Amino acid sequence: MRWSSTRIVGVVEFTPSPHVDDRGFFSRTFDADVAREAGIDPDSFVQDSMSRSRRGVVRGLHVRLGEGESKLVRCSSGQVFDVVVDLRPNSPTHLEWLSVILDGEKQNSVFIPAGCAHGFQALTEPADTAYRIDRRHDPQEDLTIAHDDPRLAVPWPLPVHAMSRSDAAALPLAELSTELASIRSRARTGGKPVD
Repeated sequence: MRWSSTRIVGVVEFTPSPHVDDRGFFSRTFDADVAREAGIDPDSFVQDSMSRSRRGVVRGLHVRLGEGESKLVRCSSGQVFDVVVDLRPNSPTHLEWLSVILDGEKQNSVFIPAGCAHGFQALTEPADTAYRIDRRHDPQEDLTIAHDDPRLAVPWPLPVHAMSRSDAAALPLAELSTELASIRSRARTGGKPVD
C-alpha cells in the first residue's frame, strides 16, 4: 500500500496493491504503519460505518462543526465520485475542493481531515461506501452544504437521481457564514494543526 498527498492540505489518498488471480482479488484496505507514515494516528478511529447508494444518488456535502471529525473513506463495492471541500478557516487551501474516484476494484481510500466537507455521487448500481471515523456522531454538530453551491461549482458526473430531504434542503456557503465560523482548527493538515 502506498499513500500520496493531494492538492488539499492534509487530504491523503491511499492506494493498495491488490493481488489478482483467476479467483478475483485480495487487497489490504488499511495499514496502521502506512497511516502513521502519512501523519495519521490509526488509533484515533472509533467508529466504522457504511452506506449503500443507488446510481446517481448524491450524499453530502457534510461537515461536522466544532472540533469536527476526520474520516477515512473508500468504496468497498462499485464506484463513487468523491468530493472533499476544505472549510478550515486557517488552511492555505481554504474553500478549495477536489474529487477522487473511489473504486471497489482498486480499493483506494481518501483521508479527510476535520473541518473538510465530504460528499459523493454513486456511479454504479449499487455503490457501497465504508467510513472509518475518529469521533462519535453528534447530530447537533452536523451541517450540510448544498451540493450545487455556485461558489464550488462541483461538476457532478451524473444527473442527481435522489438525495435525502436534509441534503436537498441544504444551503449554499454564502448563507452559512455564521455556522462555518464555528469550525475550529482541530482540523489537521497532514498530522499538524492548521494554526
